[in-house]
Amino acid sequence: MSDRDQITGKTVNLGLFCNVGLAILKSIVGIIGHSQALLADGINSSSDVVYYLAVKFFMRQANKPADSEHPYGHRQLESISAIVVGAFILTTGIAIFWQSLNKIFDLVTGTEPFQSASTFVVLIAFLTLMLKIYLYFYTKKNYTSTKNPTLFALAKDHLNDIMASGAVIVGVIMAKLGILWMDPAAGAIVAIFIVRTGISIIFQSSAELMDAIPDKEFGNRVREIALSVKGVRDIEDLGVHRFGPSYTIEMIIGVDGSITVDEGNKISHEVEEKLMNHFHDSLRRVTIHFHPAPSDKGPYFKAS
Repeated sequence: MSDRDQITGKTVNLGLFCNVGLAILKSIVGIIGHSQALLADGINSSSDVVYYLAVKFFMRQANKPADSEHPYGHRQLESISAIVVGAFILTTGIAIFWQSLNKIFDLVTGTEPFQSASTFVVLIAFLTLMLKIYLYFYTKKNYTSTKNPTLFALAKDHLNDIMASGAVIVGVIMAKLGILWMDPAAGAIVAIFIVRTGISIIFQSSAELMDAIPDKEFGNRVREIALSVKGVRDIEDLGVHRFGPSYTIEMIIGVDGSITVDEGNKISHEVEEKLMNHFHDSLRRVTIHFHPAPSDKGPYFKAS
């Protein structure tokens, strides 16, 4: 198992262990302490446990080596795992928002009598806040070193939990001061952020599965390097495919139509070599094809 996989595994296991404890603690204290916001946060932690188990399964499958059916390996499962996390976050946020609105409606209409949240709720929320701050920075640091999209999604979820715990603290204090609807309102506000995060993760991970170029700067740099090679007149096509922490590049370059095939091959190999040397930490493979380009044809792609 690579260092990258070990770091990912430790990060997921730590998050799973902490969320099991927090789910039990926050749900019990939320019910006993009459805090809708803390109970909602406890439900969120319970869903975290479920998708952490799903993440462990996907990571185990993603670590499998390449085979005849999957010559590039199974690393695409990392992006699929991130989508699963995003879907869980999204559905949880919608459920919490709806539940919080119902609670506000009951308080406003008098359907359900208000029960002041226990001061102990604030202590639990503060404990959660401190723990999640640590988990957020720990997971974010490990995402930076591994570039695993699942860890990015988990870091975002820890950030949601930080906001949720802060909202619980504010909601309970405001309720103690007589603003009774503030506690469930805090739960609703947190739910909006949770939904937003879930949608963002799903869109970003889907883009990776659809082979979107990582960013504009990356694409421009690739084109700039290719066009710097003597004999390359234009770039007809550029494709980037992500496989876990690395990328493959497929490119069609335009060259002088009067040169020999051997000369065209030399130009292609020089482009491949330059790209591999420049992006040696992130490129797995570069494949260059060349087509004849009319002498009066200007560059189709230019570095900007």
